[in-house]
Amino acid sequence: MTQPFGPPVGFPLGPPLDPDAVHLWYTLSDDIAAAAAIDAYIGLLSPDERARHDRFLNERARHEYLITRALCRTVLSRYAGMAPTGWRFRANAWGRPEIDAPADTGVADLRFNLSNTRGLVACAVTHSGEIGVDVEAIDRAGDLLEIADRFMAPLEAVDIASLPADAQASRFFTYWTLKEAYIKARGMGLSIPLDKFWFLRDGGDAGSSARLVLAPDMDDTAAGWSFAQLQPTDRHLLAVARRNPAAATPGFDLKVQRIVPPACRL
Repeated sequence: MTQPFGPPVGFPLGPPLDPDAVHLWYTLSDDIAAAAAIDAYIGLLSPDERARHDRFLNERARHEYLITRALCRTVLSRYAGMAPTGWRFRANAWGRPEIDAPADTGVADLRFNLSNTRGLVACAVTHSGEIGVDVEAIDRAGDLLEIADRFMAPLEAVDIASLPADAQASRFFTYWTLKEAYIKARGMGLSIPLDKFWFLRDGGDAGSSARLVLAPDMDDTAAGWSFAQLQPTDRHLLAVARRNPAAATPGFDLKVQRIVPPACRL
């Protein structure tokens, strides 16, 4: 169940993370422009992260990367007794970042996933089960019908094309965010073909429940997954996917919190 949006808060608040809960933190990256905040966030980065930050030639991409890494480090520190600068990460075989910590540290059971798009950065955290989040700017340009025909499952592409032109973008990103959240939760990225799984929905808009369907040759079980979708702003759509922990009932308790300046203190 998705909880109503609470008031924007800064980092002092640290809600407990129950076993069946997913906490979703997001911020509007364009709101974070003060030089002091930028310098403080740069100070959180590891040497490797700082080097990658400095290599970005596009100013917006560089800014989104900085906010993404700073949000990740500060959010994780809300759930463990570790300073934001103390976190270490490793990449799995497909490049997904994961916490690099011994099992006896008390933080190895945290699972997180990150997503950013033009103007918005999100971090999803849970204690159990694989987690994935995707956020997209739904006003971005592009031939969405061509992308759907090339990469989505036929049922999804046909559904999008059947709609009036002014409704196609919303339906496209409804499917796209769900699909991206799923492959990110699997930790395998685009090594999973996007046309090998699809979603059946009980409604057309974000917030409607979605049911995963897998092609017979997919190495997974659809019933083991739960999804949530929401629209945090009028130009952004977001989806969360979680593999249900063993013996857990389908679904999860999703709590959503926006972080805004000037409360984004470290």
